[in-house]
Amino acid sequence: MGPLLLQRDTAEAEGEEEVVELFTTPRTKLAAATSDFGFNLFRQLAARDPKASVFLSPMSISAAFTQLSMGASERAEKQIYRALRYHTLQDSQLHDTLRDLLSSLRSSAKGFKSADRILLAKKLRLRLEYINSVEKQYGVRPQTFVAGARDLKAVNDWFKQQTGGKVEQVVPSLSRNTAVLPVGAAFLKGKWITRFSKANKMEKFQRDGEAPALIPMMEQENYPVKMGIDPDLGCTIAQVPMEDGISMYFFLPDEVTQNLTLIEEALTAEFVQDLSNTLHAVQVLLTLPVIRLSYSTDLLPSLSDLGLSEWLAETDLVKITNQPVKLNAVHHKVVMETAPEGTEYASTTPTVNGQSLALTYRVDRPFLFLVRDEPSGALLFIGKVLNPRDIGRVTTRSSCIRCSSSWRPWRSRFGSWSRGSPS
Repeated sequence: MGPLLLQRDTAEAEGEEEVVELFTTPRTKLAAATSDFGFNLFRQLAARDPKASVFLSPMSISAAFTQLSMGASERAEKQIYRALRYHTLQDSQLHDTLRDLLSSLRSSAKGFKSADRILLAKKLRLRLEYINSVEKQYGVRPQTFVAGARDLKAVNDWFKQQTGGKVEQVVPSLSRNTAVLPVGAAFLKGKWITRFSKANKMEKFQRDGEAPALIPMMEQENYPVKMGIDPDLGCTIAQVPMEDGISMYFFLPDEVTQNLTLIEEALTAEFVQDLSNTLHAVQVLLTLPVIRLSYSTDLLPSLSDLGLSEWLAETDLVKITNQPVKLNAVHHKVVMETAPEGTEYASTTPTVNGQSLALTYRVDRPFLFLVRDEPSGALLFIGKVLNPRDIGRVTTRSSCIRCSSSWRPWRSRFGSWSRGSPS
């Protein structure tokens, strides 16, 4: 495994690191900013419940809050921009850059769909200039509502339609106390470049302090990945290519543990860009869970922890309405699916730097993952899976769960499965 060790730069270790600008265009700089925002938000969510799985789309939330910032005063806009990491940018055309980035990410070939919208209570005296400017800039008009089943259905129907029917019930309720509600939803159908020949075999997923559980896995010999061992973080990292320039990064800890804090704290846009440049191209016996994640949460408490507590206490949205308003929720829902299909077959000879090696990479324990658009560096998703129940069918028995007459469907906030195929 020596050739796969990730080496720390000697100059960096001695405090003499040469500054190399990794992000050189407005698009890649904006993608890096939204990624760093996503990493910060992820850490806040993870800290609130260290034993819970977490999953979110930084691009979706950034887009929703950028729309909201257009209704804020100059002072409030600066606070929002700082939380979103936009204050690091010198881009007078930020909104145009974000619109173009979102458009490229939502291309049908990538399989990524996101929908972001500001909901506004009809009872407010709304400023038409704000509504028109958001629609002109991002092609989506803020939606007005009254509390009730009809408008709630209309809201959720729109998000379902925008995500190809994959993300449902994004907004759980609309109360009379809700005045302004940012909402973001995202979906990805992960399409591998190289297909998996073996799929849906129930195999063991190791759990911290508990007996292993059986989950459906997919496997392929001689699978082309980029891989590296990071002894400082105590994990092995694999970058698995998807179609149209998307990659999925897996961070697999050396030990079976739910404590991934060391890995979480290391994540920055620059760190991941460095990984993309330094991981080693190899072929491995690759075993991955068949993933179907569905996660929804209210991000308001975590956003408050990112430096927005002062603004949230006295929400300043003077370009939306001159009435006093407060945010009481920020709804976010994400769904992701992977399947064994791919457009290419694996080769027959595993090599690294021209030498034959027998390597395995088996994601069979709690892990952290990223989904990244490589051309732009945009972070589409970030998540960690601590409990196998969060990614699909699971049983603690040695027999196949689908073969058991006593098996029944179950539901959780991380998704639902019915008998047979994933829903």
